[in-house]
Amino acid sequence: MELADEITINASKERVYAALNDPDVLQKCIPGCEDLIKHSDTELEAKVVLKIGPVKARFSGDVQLDTEGAPDAFSLTGQGNGGAAGHAKGGADVTLTADGPDTTILRYEAKADVGGKLAQLGSRLIQSTAKKLAAKFFKSFADVVSEDVTA
Repeated sequence: MELADEITINASKERVYAALNDPDVLQKCIPGCEDLIKHSDTELEAKVVLKIGPVKARFSGDVQLDTEGAPDAFSLTGQGNGGAAGHAKGGADVTLTADGPDTTILRYEAKADVGGKLAQLGSRLIQSTAKKLAAKFFKSFADVVSEDVTA
């Protein structure tokens, strides 16, 4: 499964990048996130509860960040296990482009693979759910980062 999109955020590129590296901001914005622990600048651990079609599962997973091109670009890879519901793994490439002093365009391209019961739900359901979750995350993220700028 592949996803790609872009969103305009009313904040400077530096502020957006800092927020993408702030576990408190991310935990607020990730749908179903119960816990997010930053082990280092490049390692995160997450616990997320998701409902995909008839399957509800608690996933625990690890995320690795590659910040070599930061703050203009970075990538992440991760994997999560939802017990009997299945597992997921994937990654994303993110670019941040300043569009004036207080506006940033965030673009992402993500790929993910799922297995177990989740894989049996069908690719259409998984793809549409993934798109909804991504849209929900980025809308929430844009709102939180924009609030912080105006506050």
